[in-house]
Amino acid sequence: QVQLVESGGGLVQTGDSLRLSCAVSGRTHVTSVLGWFRQAPGKERVFVSAVTWGGGDTMYSDSVKGRFTISRDIANSTVDLQMNSLKPEDTAVYYCGVTTGRLNIATRAPKAYYSWGRGTQVTVSS
Repeated sequence: QVQLVESGGGLVQTGDSLRLSCAVSGRTHVTSVLGWFRQAPGKERVFVSAVTWGGGDTMYSDSVKGRFTISRDIANSTVDLQMNSLKPEDTAVYYCGVTTGRLNIATRAPKAYYSWGRGTQVTVSS
């Protein structure tokens, strides 16, 4: 079983940056995929970005491509999400999840993930 704990959220202004971190513990594997999702009030959880644990391959949603960067640090067992040029529409609770396999369309679906953290709140004021 893999345990995930998110940190780094906060209240920022439009255009600011934040760096989220997901601490990963338990049985990860080279085929593990770590993903970041977000959920705004009253809305479904949606895909933001993912990275393969073994190879470091990445995937982004169109809404964050070019602004967000995902990375993993195997030595420290963390997956970070660097968020730049933040917008009010980025406001949400951000969750870290884990699945296995390759990066493909299924990676974007929350139902593919078998373990989640509790989330961290990101609020971007206009």
